[in-house]
Amino acid sequence: MKEDRKMSGRNPHEHSFPFLKFNELPQKPRAQGVTEIRGPYYTPMGRHYLQDILETMGEYVDALKFAGGSFTLMPRKAVKDLIELCHSYDVIVSTGGFIERVLTVGPDAVDKYIDQCKALEFDIVEISSGFITLPTDDWVRLVEKVQKAGLKAKQEVGIQFGAGGASRAEELEAEGTRDAGWAIQQAKRFLDAGAYMIMVESEGITENVKVWRTDVPAKIVNALGLEKVMFEAAEPEVFSWYIKNYGPEVNLFVDHSQIVQLQSLRSGIWGTKDLWGRVVTYKG
Repeated sequence: MKEDRKMSGRNPHEHSFPFLKFNELPQKPRAQGVTEIRGPYYTPMGRHYLQDILETMGEYVDALKFAGGSFTLMPRKAVKDLIELCHSYDVIVSTGGFIERVLTVGPDAVDKYIDQCKALEFDIVEISSGFITLPTDDWVRLVEKVQKAGLKAKQEVGIQFGAGGASRAEELEAEGTRDAGWAIQQAKRFLDAGAYMIMVESEGITENVKVWRTDVPAKIVNALGLEKVMFEAAEPEVFSWYIKNYGPEVNLFVDHSQIVQLQSLRSGIWGTKDLWGRVVTYKG
């Protein structure tokens, strides 16, 4: 696929209106302004569907994440085809947090899971922590195991126990939240163990809450910086808020259906009233 694009004699990143200037992202692989999109979950996603997304917006997509263990329901060839297509557009591929389910089966299943992820040529194994309680030392060992297998470990942290799986707000409120400082200390240990990035779960912060906990992202950014942190931003008002407060180079995870709207905001070409014409960069 990549060879076909090169053989066309055209720059695949040549924009249709080159005289218009907007905020440019660093070239891939980039450490800031990273966008991860959700793959199959709310809707099925086949090769042709994904190719349409990447042909039009692939320049702005850094990673694709399978969600909810969706790859376990799909034919092996279909999973391989999607991963291969992503790689042809310089898009890395994440398992999503399914290892959390695998952990309930036992250590042997975890080893087999990581081996199979490598065989399928996944790039990232996300290590989620929303539903189960595990000692931090155990999470650290998982990060090290994934890294040792030659894959990127992406550890999730959050303040809401029971997060994930579209849990109802009332259920999560009853569970209570963790201290943001504890999540930060965990994240530091995971980064020290080699995690390539920290995913910040939105539930308890901007999702399924009566009032957004904007203090939590502020504490995380102050402690860890922007480069090693990605925020889940499942709604347009959420990713708009992150860009408004942390700039276009904040790392975000959104649904694949939102990639155009997100990149319009990052680029500064469009936006809601509070952002229209106000998202700028200076590379002097």
